[in-house]
Amino acid sequence: VRYRHENVKYLPGVKLPENIVAIADVGEACQDADVLIFCLPHQFLDRVCQGVKGRASPDAIAVSLIKAVEFDESGVVLISEMIKKMLGGMDVSVLMGANLAGEVAAGSFCETTVGYRVRRNGLLVRDIFDDPLFRVGMVNDVDGVEVCGALKNVVALGAGFCDGMGLGQNSKAAMVRIGLMEMKKFIQERFPGVKDETFFESCGVADLLVTCYGGRNRRCAEEFVRSGGTKSWEDIEAELLNGQKLQGTLTAKEVYKILEKEKALDEFPLFASIHQVAFAGAAPDLIIAKLSRPRE
Repeated sequence: VRYRHENVKYLPGVKLPENIVAIADVGEACQDADVLIFCLPHQFLDRVCQGVKGRASPDAIAVSLIKAVEFDESGVVLISEMIKKMLGGMDVSVLMGANLAGEVAAGSFCETTVGYRVRRNGLLVRDIFDDPLFRVGMVNDVDGVEVCGALKNVVALGAGFCDGMGLGQNSKAAMVRIGLMEMKKFIQERFPGVKDETFFESCGVADLLVTCYGGRNRRCAEEFVRSGGTKSWEDIEAELLNGQKLQGTLTAKEVYKILEKEKALDEFPLFASIHQVAFAGAAPDLIIAKLSRPRE
């Protein structure tokens, strides 16, 4: 990146602007920064924040592009809240949307969503990212934007299972719709302030669609089914993702734990059956059996 201005591993052939400079020391890179942009696997967040702490300007803000959440004994923990806590109360906005990296790099038109708590900071983040081919919308709903970005990866596993079974587009569309409804129910039960309209922003339905048709979680889930259970998730990840990490499998485990603890598995048949196929040895067609059962 520093010398060739190219990420040869993840975006080969895409030239980066000359003003992008790669610095190995994260503290040095963030020295006196006004805006910190977090875009990394959330497993490395603690270490990065420790290196950043105290190096940015006193009035710095942050924006998280991390499509994941953490979980503890009380439930869902937002990545934005973790960053805020580790960086001494810094305001953190989030940016999520239907933004497959290769297509963004190629200049294909797309949209994204900024979720903000402080409007002036949301406006600043919008102005930093907005471009005629990368249009940025805004919503005063960090919680909704952020959790949508994590849960859509679980639904994408179901879409991949659907593809692996060779089912058609009608089945997959039904699964995506049911997935959106389960996302909405799960999120609003835990974050009552989340707005209905957030689910119709790019961070909601658009990101769900692109992930269920073109994302890494869908692709790996399809291979999981086609391999007939002979490959572990770790094997598939190593084979297909070139060093990138799956997020949907981790999130599916944690969502299942919450639903099991709350005795709410029957209220979320898609989330529950995705977990059973992914981790409990259930046949993939369990998902269809659960979704097609008679309504009460």
